[in-house]
Amino acid sequence: MISTRGRYALRVMIDMAENDNGNYIPLKDIAARQGISKKYLEILMKDMVAGGLVEGLSGRGGGYRLLRKPEDYIVGEIIEHMEGTLAAVACLEDGAAVCPRAAECRTLPLWSEYNKLTRDFFYSKRLSDLTKKI
Repeated sequence: MISTRGRYALRVMIDMAENDNGNYIPLKDIAARQGISKKYLEILMKDMVAGGLVEGLSGRGGGYRLLRKPEDYIVGEIIEHMEGTLAAVACLEDGAAVCPRAAECRTLPLWSEYNKLTRDFFYSKRLSDLTKKI
């Protein structure tokens, strides 16, 4: 399940893409447009800056802006940065050790197919696909 962290991060990035005028966008403006608490957004934005999704500038004229064009952001990348892996089960996470039961696991094909569908879906979408303007 995608939590508010992932959902709000997408909303914020869509907002930033649609309101990009080349300047930093004040967090209070994003919070007001999206109906999300400024305090919660501060926490999310810190993680988004650390993950290289956006950049921030404090002080007068400060705020946040995208580091790339909306078409250069992949939705799966944003969600995985904010949520962690999209893998349905631990044994299918990137870098997971091979499960000793994999050869006899009756559910592994089910989880593998689900994983592929989910990953293919989110990694085929770009931030620009979610915006009104590119």
